[in-house]
Amino acid sequence: MIIPDITSIYKILEKHVLDYDVPVVDLIKIQTGDVFKILIGTILSARTKDETTSSACRRLFSKAGNIEELEKLSLKDIEKLIYPVGFYKNKAKYLKKLPEVLKEEFDGKIPEAVEHLVKLPGVGRKTANLVAAIAFNKHAICVDTHVHRIMNRLGYVKTITPLETEMALRKKLQKKYWRTINTLLVAFGQNICRPISPHCSVCPIMQYCNKVGVKRSR
Repeated sequence: MIIPDITSIYKILEKHVLDYDVPVVDLIKIQTGDVFKILIGTILSARTKDETTSSACRRLFSKAGNIEELEKLSLKDIEKLIYPVGFYKNKAKYLKKLPEVLKEEFDGKIPEAVEHLVKLPGVGRKTANLVAAIAFNKHAICVDTHVHRIMNRLGYVKTITPLETEMALRKKLQKKYWRTINTLLVAFGQNICRPISPHCSVCPIMQYCNKVGVKRSR
């Protein structure tokens, strides 16, 4: 059993992913630094390809660049603007309800803490952690399918669900990596360490990986 050296893995991936596209939510942060847009982009990005999310964000933000403008849009307007993101009808309902919940619960301001963010429509724990980390620079670990898969594949954790992975990483992973580990592993997971037939032959961290659950690789 190989013991994954997370410090070495992090340093290697930090350089390796420079050649890949920046995940859409990180790009919104770089381009705008706008907490509202980061939150919306994160909600829309769930189960949706980055290019689709990016296009939907551009359309939506051209009509609603803040909470007040979003509140003025009808449900149908929102649906048309964000289509074809995954589950766009449900997401449109979340976005339509968002201004009301923010006013009633948080005095119209987007909260910073994960335990408060999860109270917003369409915001689960993964989304809340990502918003806390990217928008507010909080020590939060966003565990999506890429982080969950890769950390288990490496043999760094042995968990069944993303929530279990988050809790395990909170105990095991150094805090200095919490905010950025998602960005690295998403880019790495989309390009090299894919769910099916990962490109192990060109993997820059192969020497640290136990290939747990890998049935076929390239």
